[in-house]
Amino acid sequence: MAMPIEIPTNLTPELVPFSWLLGTWEGTGTLWYPEAEGTNFGQIITFSQDGLPFIEYRAESFLLDDQGNKLRPLTVETGFWQLDRAQVDGDVGPGLRAADVVPVHPDAESVEKLRNGDDGFNILATINHPGGISENYSGLIKGPVVRMQTANLMRDSISKDYAGSVRLWGLVNSNLMWDWEVADEKGKLHKHASAELRKTSSMSGMDLGSHLFETGAESDANGDEK
Repeated sequence: MAMPIEIPTNLTPELVPFSWLLGTWEGTGTLWYPEAEGTNFGQIITFSQDGLPFIEYRAESFLLDDQGNKLRPLTVETGFWQLDRAQVDGDVGPGLRAADVVPVHPDAESVEKLRNGDDGFNILATINHPGGISENYSGLIKGPVVRMQTANLMRDSISKDYAGSVRLWGLVNSNLMWDWEVADEKGKLHKHASAELRKTSSMSGMDLGSHLFETGAESDANGDEK
């Protein structure tokens, strides 16, 4: 039975399209790039908000042994997701410039004007990787489905080669499914990783060392079982 989506009463109107993502998600996935194909990993993703019109994203991933116990850290991503619209004087930033007390889009009617022709909302997601790589993704959120692709990226001189990617997220039987394809130097996409996460109570990274992760039925972010 699908779990109903709870929308906090104090949620900034612009974040209502993201409400199904808010919280902590925990589960397992599989790496698909050649040198690690078929390797399982664990992951905890947290989407949080503090009243401003964006959500904070943090994904902590780690390799697992055959019994599902944490072996060692894999990587961490951080970033921000928001509706893709022009920033105005009433918005926060840049730097420590405070936003207006009344949100730029203060109610559902105002937010609805941002809905696109596909009956969804255009979104912007900034995701930062270790090693000097930061990406801006553009995409679409439509109900409990998100699709995004790299719009531009910044690579430092120390960074490994990376050309961008496409990510798909979806809510399937109350679980968060995601799929990640990474582009090669010619722009061709290759499957990089996928995972299935369940919504949990708050769990800190300190709890992970002794926690056993169980792999559920595999399906993709569109909801199709494999």
